[in-house]
Amino acid sequence: MKCRVKWLDHMTFVGESDSGHSVVMDGAPEAGGRNLGVRPMEMLLLGLGGCTAFDVISILKKSRQNVVDCEVHIEAERREEIPKVFTRIHIHFVVSGKNLKSERVEKAVNLSADKYCSASEMLGKVAKITHDFNVIEIVK
Repeated sequence: MKCRVKWLDHMTFVGESDSGHSVVMDGAPEAGGRNLGVRPMEMLLLGLGGCTAFDVISILKKSRQNVVDCEVHIEAERREEIPKVFTRIHIHFVVSGKNLKSERVEKAVNLSADKYCSASEMLGKVAKITHDFNVIEIVK
């Protein structure tokens, strides 16, 4: 896996993935940025959310659960001193579907957290990661 990050101007950068996608990153105005894109540390949390959501949906589909929607809400705290690493991350899943079994959702969330999610494994080396979930039944 390869990627490239190129400085544009001020504190704005464009990240290019090996798969051909681009994303703009920028700093906060007080750090010389112009607020044109996500912050680099936000990108880490977005990557974590994407990685774990991928796992959960994949596991639920394999267990024949009728998933209609999945959202991952992440809250994190960072330490005050530099480097300002994450110290606490909480991941909340909201999984919607028809006839979803809560125990299957719980198992999928736990498997992602404990076995499959590479981002969780890496970030868990420096931060305490917790997770929970809600299941929303779609009636139609």
